[in-house]
Formats: sequence, structure tokens, C-alpha cells
Amino acid sequence: MSDNATKSTIERKQNHVEICLRDDVAFNGITTGFERFAFEHNALPELSFADIDLSATFLGKAIGAPLMISSMTGGYSEAYTLNQRFAEAAEQFGIPLGVGSMRQALENSSYRESFAVVRKFAPTIQIFANIGAPEVAGGLTENDINVLLELLRADGLIVHLNAAQELFQPEGNTDFRHVLEQIAILTAKIPVPVIVKEVGCGISASVARRLIEAGVDVIDVAGSGGSSWQKVEEIRYTRQFGQEKRFSQPALDELLNWGIPTAQCLLDISRLKRESPGFNDIESIASGGIQCGTDIAKSLALGAQLAASARCLLKALHEGTLEETIASWLNDLRAVMFLTGAANIAELRNKTLITKQ
Repeated sequence: MSDNATKSTIERKQNHVEICLRDDVAFNGITTGFERFAFEHNALPELSFADIDLSATFLGKAIGAPLMISSMTGGYSEAYTLNQRFAEAAEQFGIPLGVGSMRQALENSSYRESFAVVRKFAPTIQIFANIGAPEVAGGLTENDINVLLELLRADGLIVHLNAAQELFQPEGNTDFRHVLEQIAILTAKIPVPVIVKEVGCGISASVARRLIEAGVDVIDVAGSGGSSWQKVEEIRYTRQFGQEKRFSQPALDELLNWGIPTAQCLLDISRLKRESPGFNDIESIASGGIQCGTDIAKSLALGAQLAASARCLLKALHEGTLEETIASWLNDLRAVMFLTGAANIAELRNKTLITKQ
């Protein structure tokens, strides 16, 4: 890998974090869909708020709460501190953590410690490595896989699907041929679970079916309603090339807000699991616009094993309120459980959601 290519990857990672913190990259007029649902109130909860149990399981392991700090960053000098802080928070709450794309770690060893730091500060929790679909499509070597997993002593590997992001990225790779074929090869030989996630456009039931049939263990829906990575990359493109237009304005407005709302993804995948023998053991993650504990609660009732958040927690870290934010979200979740009469997460999953008119 050339020095220029490595430099480009490092600068892109820095740009992504800066834009997510400073610019408006939210979907316009598109929501997660969680606002369509409300829990049925239980006037007789018959439990003590203090006794509510948030513990859960993910991929067969106990976790402190059904929340994951989702994949964000790594691969440049400042990312070391960010990932250390995320790791410390995840360890404190006993929740899983995903790192950002590790493509840079495969290209160059310079900043591998910015990924490895998470295991140093989070020795007991589940940590997940991360690589993009274009890299998988090209075929990961045994050495590549070893680097990804051994660097973190990873409990699993996330493969992120980001076709829309690559379409808008100034240096994007839009050759998505052979991705599914290579995912199937990867799942057959990798010694840890494989999670496939979108990055904000959602995973439909039909795509989920193909991924499950390819051997994927977890589907992270990462639906629309949170951050639009098309917008992140369009900002980068505009700053690099000015107002040069690649798409007509009406199409651009739609493409920047392209995707399937998070709640709809969860509904469709839950239906797929119910209707497909052999799919019951597949777990799902709700991400894409998770902003509070009520979103987590609704995610679980819609079929997710846990919820995950990235940009909201990145902003909280930047503002010095990461642990406070996570604690408040978990208290939100307890409040919902109390008002629905759910003493534990298993009971919450079976509570009634009312569709609002």
C-alpha cells in the first residue's frame, strides 16, 4: 500500500469524526420509526424499581445491559484517546464495544495501537473487530483475518455494508461484486461470530435472508433516521471539489436521505425469523438513530437482542458526558420496564407495543 493511500485513509478517518461532531448529517424528514410505537401502560407493575434487572446476553455471553457502543473510529493518532475512553465506559457498564473500520490496520501498522488500546482498557467485555464490504469482496487473507482478530483479541468480526457511503465518498470503492460470496467464505473459516451491519441505510428482510444463508450470526440493521453517511461524504466531496454536481438536485435530495427506517428493519427481520425455520437463533442489533433508553426498550420489543449507538455517544464523549449519558439511557430503560411491569429484559421483550394512529 502506497504512503499516499495510507495518508488518505488516515485523513478520511479524521474528517469523519470532525464532520460527525460539527456538521448536520441527520436525515431530513426521515425518522427511525420508533415514534410510531408506544408501550401499553401497566397500572399494576407489581415490582420495585430498585429490583429491575438490566442484564442480558449477547452471542451466548452475559452483558451488563442490552446496549452496545457501536463502531466509530481508529487508525490515526487522536483515535487512541477516543477508543480508550469508549473502552473504559464499556468496561464500566459491562456492555459490548465495536471499533471503527480496521482497513488502515491492514494497510499499515503505524496506528494499530489506536485499535488495540480497547482491549487494554476493556479486558472483560465483548469487543468486535470491523472491516468493510469492499475489503471483504477483494478476499481477506489468513494474515488479514489474524491481524483483525488478534489485534483486539476480538470476540467477533463486524463486516459493514456501506454502498451508499462509498457512492458518495470522493475516493469511494463502488465495486460491490462478490461481497456475499466472500462473506460466505469468511463465515466458514473464521473462528468467531460474524456480524454484518449497514451504516445507516438499513438491512431489508430479503438481504437479511441472504446473509443468514451465507452463515452470518448477527444482523445489525443500522437503519435510517440517525446519521446519513451520504451527507458526511457529500460534505467531504464539496469541500474537496467545490459545488461540482454529480447528481441532479431532485435525485440528490432523495439519495442523501436514502434508506429503510430502523424500526421497519426490525419488524421485517423479526417476521422473517418467525416464518423461516432455522433462523430463530440469529440475533439482531438495532442501530441507526438510537438516542435514549426508550428507543432501546422499543428495539427489544421489536425483536432486537440489543441496541447500539455511535454518533450520540461520540458527541457525549466530546462534551465530557459519556458515562452520564449511558447511565441516563439505562435509567430510561428501567423506567419503561417499571411502567410496563417488566422485572427483567426477557419480560420486556414480551410486552405489548401499541401502534400509534
